[in-house]
Amino acid sequence: MTDQTAIPVTYYHTPPKGRFYTIETDIRGGGKGHGLEIANENKLCAPGRIVMMPPNGNPDQYPEKPHLVHDPKSGRMPRDLEGLAGIWIVSEQAKQVFESVDPEGFAFTACDFTLSDGSPGPQRYLCGILRTLDALDEEASRLKIKVGDYVNGKYYSLAGGASLVFKEDVVGSAHIFQTPYSGETFCTRTFRDAVKAAGLTGVWLTDAAKC
Repeated sequence: MTDQTAIPVTYYHTPPKGRFYTIETDIRGGGKGHGLEIANENKLCAPGRIVMMPPNGNPDQYPEKPHLVHDPKSGRMPRDLEGLAGIWIVSEQAKQVFESVDPEGFAFTACDFTLSDGSPGPQRYLCGILRTLDALDEEASRLKIKVGDYVNGKYYSLAGGASLVFKEDVVGSAHIFQTPYSGETFCTRTFRDAVKAAGLTGVWLTDAAKC
């Protein structure tokens, strides 16, 4: 049995609101979802893996161009941000907004996109987050920290609610990042404001001070 324990973290003060946000695909409302599939997914997995990895900035990462197809029986047309097999799929507009705020934070791979009638769909990209920062101030945050047989020895759990404080000197000029100890992606207020101003669809942003 894996020995995993949760370490309580002292909550010292009220985290500043509106500084950092979690950012993810908006799956609220249920329904069928986006109806997208990656037709050649089995050819895009790295040797020894059974699932695709997100783009990592290496132009030779995938042996062939990803091919998205849309099945209207499975769901609606994709929004500006969707998730599939743990990978973000973004529109041309989303790519431009993301790059305008943090050009070094992302990797994109252009996809072929075929609609149900065989015609080409609007340009879509696989999107990967390139930056990982050990920036969470554990002592000033409120969350569950699980220690045990995890990839990096511990795991940040936001289940049941959390209040997160980040070390701004570690974040520096970055506007998008992940941590070594969770699967969440975080962004700054600047990034959030750009997403909102552009009216990007399919994006769910939550203030990290109360998530």
